[in-house]
Formats: sequence, structure tokens, C-alpha cells
Amino acid sequence: MRILIRASLWLARTRFLCLFILLVPAHASADLLAWRDARNMGELVAHLETWLDRNTDLPRRDSPPEIRMITTARAASLAPGKLWAGQDTLRGLYDPEAEAIWLVRPWDARNPFDASTLLHELIHHRQAASGHWYCPGAQELPAYRIQQAWLNEMGLEPDVNWIAVMLEAGCTPRDIHPD
Repeated sequence: MRILIRASLWLARTRFLCLFILLVPAHASADLLAWRDARNMGELVAHLETWLDRNTDLPRRDSPPEIRMITTARAASLAPGKLWAGQDTLRGLYDPEAEAIWLVRPWDARNPFDASTLLHELIHHRQAASGHWYCPGAQELPAYRIQQAWLNEMGLEPDVNWIAVMLEAGCTPRDIHPD
């Protein structure tokens, strides 16, 4: 029974994608996937920044962030306990003091989920210069919503634990115990 349900879901998804390809004008679908043609990280960042310019009110910073590739172990040491968004592994970090984005290996610029991680961290780069946040977690909900919108344009859905994101965005202290 499970196999039949999965097969019917797969078939429905395939039909939707075929219909999407037929109904969306060629120039719109080309624009949607233009980020995949980036020849280097700078071009990819430029595509994502342009998308953010068109789809958000967050102002672009004068200088782009430095982007570094790091290992999973290094990411865990930089941000212990950062898996609160329901992800199996930490995929990216933003350091506002250094104005640096750390992407966790393995990372593939042509994978939409990996590219959306870069987009998420670029949002944090913009947020760092655009106002006061009660806590760092308050920036997460808007960043995840924008990341979701980008993935949704391609018919994809992020794998995010929205309850955990909402709790983090609430800036409430953790580990509260009565006396």
C-alpha cells in the first residue's frame, strides 16, 4: 500500500513539473534557473543578490561577504548547538563581525538546497546592517521564509522544523526551571 501511495505521489509530482514546464514562458524558467549557470562563487552570489533585490526589502550591502568552505567538525566547533532548525547537519553560518559566510562541505553550487543555504546566509549579511534584532534567533524566521520562497519558485520545499524556528525567533531564554 505504501508503495502505491509513493508511486502515485511521484506520478503527481512528475505531472505537475511537466505542466509547469509547458505553461511557464521559456524566459521565466530560464531566469528561474539562471543561478545554475554561474561559473564561480562570485557569479552565484550576484544572481542570488539580484533575486533578493527583486523579492525583499532588505538593502544590499556595499561589500559582499567573504565566503569560506569549512568542514562539519569546524562548523560544530564554531556554533555548538546550532541544529535547532530541525536539520540533520549544519549547512552554513554567518559571522556578522567578520562579515563572513561559512558553507559546510560537501557543498554543491548546482544543488538548489545548497544554493538556498548560501541565499539564507546572504540574507543574514543584509540583516546585520538593517536594524535591531532582539536576539540573533529573531533573524531566522524571516531568513527561512525568504529561503522557502526561493525554493518554492522551483517547486521545492525546504526541510525545516518551523516550530523550532518559531521558538528560536521568540528570543525566550532556554533552560528555565522553577526554584
